[in-house]
Amino acid sequence: MHELRHTPPFSGGLALRPYKALSTETPVAKLAMPEQLVIAMTQHAGPPAHPVVRPGQLVTRGQLIGRAVHAGSVAAHTSGAGTVLAIEERLVPTGRRLVKSLCVIIATDADGSSTTPLSGTHWPNDQAGRLQAIRDGGLAGLGGAAFSTAVKLGTERACDTLILNGAECEPYISCDDMLMRENAHSVLDGALIMLELLGADRCLIAIERDKTDALEAVRADLHARGDRRLVIAPIPTLYPAGGERQLVQSLLGKEVPSGCYPIDLGAVCQNVGTAHALAQLVFRGKPLLSRIVTVTGHGLHAPQNLEAPIGTPIRNLIEHCGGFADDACQLILGGNMMGYALPSDDIPVTKSTNCIIALSAGEAWMGGQEWPCIRCGDCAKACPARLLPQELLRAARAPRFTALADLGLADCIECGCCDVVCPSHIPLTAILRTAKHELDVHLDHLHRAAAAEDRYACHISRQAQTVDEAHQEQERLKAALGHDAASQQAAIDAAIERTRRRRGDPDERG
Repeated sequence: MHELRHTPPFSGGLALRPYKALSTETPVAKLAMPEQLVIAMTQHAGPPAHPVVRPGQLVTRGQLIGRAVHAGSVAAHTSGAGTVLAIEERLVPTGRRLVKSLCVIIATDADGSSTTPLSGTHWPNDQAGRLQAIRDGGLAGLGGAAFSTAVKLGTERACDTLILNGAECEPYISCDDMLMRENAHSVLDGALIMLELLGADRCLIAIERDKTDALEAVRADLHARGDRRLVIAPIPTLYPAGGERQLVQSLLGKEVPSGCYPIDLGAVCQNVGTAHALAQLVFRGKPLLSRIVTVTGHGLHAPQNLEAPIGTPIRNLIEHCGGFADDACQLILGGNMMGYALPSDDIPVTKSTNCIIALSAGEAWMGGQEWPCIRCGDCAKACPARLLPQELLRAARAPRFTALADLGLADCIECGCCDVVCPSHIPLTAILRTAKHELDVHLDHLHRAAAAEDRYACHISRQAQTVDEAHQEQERLKAALGHDAASQQAAIDAAIERTRRRRGDPDERG
């Protein structure tokens, strides 16, 4: 068994209190099927799926209800049998934000629909067929960004290293840790399938050093396999070690240039949960119907990890964990660093839902007095993207869009490290996130203005060309009619002139 012994740390980062023991003391529990499912057509980064069912229709577990009609889209399936009640817009989490998405609302059966056997899926022999099967199986990245798995595995660029991300560096989140402890064999099965699809030479399995149980489970399975293409890569327990660029820097010793992706350095990053889902699709014919969600925080009575059917309202997960504690004050989707507050617990679980935190009054930061920047530079030291947050702050508040672009605002991963270390309590991440949106709008306006200028220039050119053509046509007609036509025109012009004089037209009165 091969194992990387030295993984240099990436730039910046913070050592944070993990808060993971809250949810790792008990095995992953299987959540009961809810009375109603809300299956979003937008659960991934890319165009939404197209609904292929109608209200009143009966559906079975695993049935396709949203077809992927675009290369960057993924299909949607019902995680339980029942009846379609409606197809309507709902607020759902996708990646790192809430969006309005068309959703299929399903009233589930009460006769054990969660155990309805699946029909199975044939695994094609050709590359194109396999990628289509992954798309049709509804696989999207389960690490948070929810990018189409088929698109990442279908790259035509040379890839020599697959990085399987089991770092899970953000506090509170432990779903990947528990998955590796309990299903290491399935995770590595998925990794081997990914290696074949990418044509890569090796797979580096990144796991933080403090996840000893997960490391031992993966080591044991690797030892039984004896496949030297699979390499364990223990990495320092440092936030945000699980970021794509940070993993590439730690494991390959290379920095991903601004505006580029890991594939530009011959690497592809995939989450361990995605590898597990791929193995389930290939060997069991099971599309992505459920995922492990960490439900944690001191605002809950019994934090734990749950395998929840996709589309389950978050309130069902909260109820399974004993409900809210008396001092619960805030509900967060995702980790405490990169997550965001939820308006209610009616929001459904989607493919990108990895963690739900109920914060108690003692845990939640409800804001405080913001002071002027003292130019200490702590934010720059902590920034894993090697940016200058204090300079970005000045440019954002001006705003100076050219300076924002030049300072590399697009490379900000919104990790929140600068917020933690800022002695002036400036909400840098929120300010820079807003600045990103404003910069995108500004660039869009510039693009539209340039396009309008091009259209106007074409319009003037067409007008000039039309006038020239009219003069040329007039001269051609005069030449064709000859001298008589010219005499007739002169007579007509003289008659018009006499008429103007008799009427006393203003043009003639001087």
